[in-house]
Amino acid sequence: MRPGKACLLVLLLALAQLLAVASAGEPDEDSNKEDAVEEEDEEEDEEDDLEVKEENGVLVLSDANFDNFVADKDTVLLEFYAPWCGHCKQFAPEYEKIASTLKENDPPIPVAKIDATSESALASRFDVSGYPTIKILKKGQAVDYEGSRTQEEIIAKVREISQPNWTPPPEVTLVLTKDNFDEVVNDADIILVEFYAPWCGHCKKLAPEYEKAAKELSKRSPPIPLAKVDATAETELAKRFDVSGYPTLKIFRKGKPFDYNGPREKYGIVDYMIEQSGPPSKEILALKQVQEFLKDGDDVIVIGVFKAESDPAYQLYQDAANNLREDYKFHHTFSTEIAKFLKVSPGKLVVMQPEKFQSKYEPSSNMMDIQSSTEGSAIKDYVLKHTLPLVGHRKPSNDAKRYTRRPLVVVYYSVDFSFDYRAATQFWRSKVLEVAKEFPEYTFAVADEDDFATEVKDLGLSESGEDVNAAILDEGGRKFAMEPEEFDSDTLREFVTAFKKGKLKPVIKSQPVPKNNKGPVKVVVGKTFDSIVMDPKKDVLIEFYAPWCGHCKQLEPVYTALGKKYKSRKDLVIAKMDATANDVTSDRYKVEGFPTIYFAPSGDKKNPIKFEDGNRDLEHLSKFIEEHATKPSRTREEL
Repeated sequence: MRPGKACLLVLLLALAQLLAVASAGEPDEDSNKEDAVEEEDEEEDEEDDLEVKEENGVLVLSDANFDNFVADKDTVLLEFYAPWCGHCKQFAPEYEKIASTLKENDPPIPVAKIDATSESALASRFDVSGYPTIKILKKGQAVDYEGSRTQEEIIAKVREISQPNWTPPPEVTLVLTKDNFDEVVNDADIILVEFYAPWCGHCKKLAPEYEKAAKELSKRSPPIPLAKVDATAETELAKRFDVSGYPTLKIFRKGKPFDYNGPREKYGIVDYMIEQSGPPSKEILALKQVQEFLKDGDDVIVIGVFKAESDPAYQLYQDAANNLREDYKFHHTFSTEIAKFLKVSPGKLVVMQPEKFQSKYEPSSNMMDIQSSTEGSAIKDYVLKHTLPLVGHRKPSNDAKRYTRRPLVVVYYSVDFSFDYRAATQFWRSKVLEVAKEFPEYTFAVADEDDFATEVKDLGLSESGEDVNAAILDEGGRKFAMEPEEFDSDTLREFVTAFKKGKLKPVIKSQPVPKNNKGPVKVVVGKTFDSIVMDPKKDVLIEFYAPWCGHCKQLEPVYTALGKKYKSRKDLVIAKMDATANDVTSDRYKVEGFPTIYFAPSGDKKNPIKFEDGNRDLEHLSKFIEEHATKPSRTREEL
């Protein structure tokens, strides 16, 4: 080969290599196009999510675009609505007019709406519980709108808040610490105090309602103050008033604490506190009132008889009445005519039953002397002792206040004390009275079978075929049903006697016992509650849930992960129970909402520890277990 041709060949080979390297380092044109299209699609998706649409002048915000939209806005008017809500539909035209007016404002103020049924994250974040809910956002902070839903009022409020120098009004709720607590509380005729924890979900939910109630009650004459104590910071105060859960609310009257058992929303708190601020006992002026109580009354009658308001016994009576005012109606009189009718002298407490509950087996009234030396607790105990007749009328309205003592013998039938049916009602009640007098250690009551239809069904008596059925509700949540047979005093007596001798088997509402129960979370049913949860040799964490509960569904993967984490522990059981389909056979495990979680320590099953932390995540649940486990885990020992 000639030298010239050889050089040319080398040059061609080198050029080919350079082209190959270049083509390997650069993507082909089709690939470039595909990548570009993908990037554009992603950008378009992001832009679609962030895009704020408008409907009839009102902006539509969502979980996806909310934060991006409000980030640079000074003031935004928000409406949380539900598509099916009648009030929302009625308000829509007015809201569109508001949007049109505020659009012309200088500077314009955006008006937006949020479908709270689909944008659940925002609804939860802003504590939306009703529709429509209107809020004004000022520099990212939500201000509740509490005025009427009219164009004029809403626009005026929005413009007021949009002013550059506007600042939110100070909280009306007083903040108490150990430094000012006694001074404030001891000086108040009445004050409501909330003990809270900053991390507590229930406390956060209560906070806006509590503040609204505080505002409303501050306008009264005289005002009724509301206060709060951070129990995690003021531990001495929390300990002093036995605060064990959050929020705990207590009413104080001149420094004396009383439990608050009222509602936890604005109007409920307001109404309850107004009622509580009045006198605990009402004066009876006429004998006719007492006679009406006896003839038509439906509950225990409590009357204090005194010479005058200056009588020391009268003040003792008022103090005792304050302790029980939520559960009883107290009366007092200075009338000599009423004292004569009641056959008592001044300084006496009279406790008696309406005529329909009186019987030959019990006194028609009970009387107690009130001396200046009488303890308030003695008055309280006397009222409690004589609250119930020998056989009372258990109803849904009085069950939680009057019929908590166990064992409770209940006879179910068509109970009606109205004129036309009173004789039939009393016929069966008289049969119960004959037995009740022989068992003073038990509480007896009659109950309408329709009022307690669910209870009768759970007892297995709804299809008994008998007009009258009976059951015994025992301590620990245990229930015993009388075998269906023709009812009379003898059959009831035999039933109660068999119970007393321990010869009856309890009725337990239960799903079938699972055949395979080897998963990380043990499934507990009514029939296995005692054998699993009450096992004295093992610690048990038990979750009571409802199948329809959203929070329970949210907790499920976390709870399963918790079960897997502790599966190797032989001394610890992670368990769950559908509390809607199974009986909890111990009354120490109260289920008042879902999910409810308890830690049942080995060797002390009667004192379970309730999980109160609002953070139901793996970390906090694990910490709860480690804190209360009777045998420390390896992880804890290493820590």
